[in-house]
Amino acid sequence: MFRSLRFVAAACAACLLFSVALAAVPKDMAMYVGGTIPNLKEKTEGRLSTAKDDALTFQGAYESPVEIPYKRITSLEYGQKAGRRVGVAILVSPVALFSKKRNHYLTIAYKDRAGKEQAGVFELGKDIVRTTLTVLEVRTGKDVEYQDAEACREFKTKKECE
Repeated sequence: MFRSLRFVAAACAACLLFSVALAAVPKDMAMYVGGTIPNLKEKTEGRLSTAKDDALTFQGAYESPVEIPYKRITSLEYGQKAGRRVGVAILVSPVALFSKKRNHYLTIAYKDRAGKEQAGVFELGKDIVRTTLTVLEVRTGKDVEYQDAEACREFKTKKECE
């Protein structure tokens, strides 16, 4: 009886740990968090590509690609959300409470073909943040607005963020 309880507890812990790992966006991908982009469901994971010279492309796993022409983008905003690794601390080690995980969010405002304002919020994987922001600034001619000084300092000097 005691052995089966330990097995059930271990199985529950493994499931919880697996679900915590799945909640994160893969480091080289993006997730559409929400906004007004037609034909995209919230929490859609996919690839955010700046490979085209004239448009940003988001390709979800089961959706047709969404293209946002660079010349129609009106503003870019970047922010971070830091959180503690509570799930990992409970399951693995309390030391994990001392580490933070950062979520990176990019908000893109643009005008669609009809001239109507649209917006999309994307969570970016940590490996594509710097490249995506740099390419968007160059191709749109717009500066990225940073939500706070901490987000700005990750990409700019302290003097540029003041």
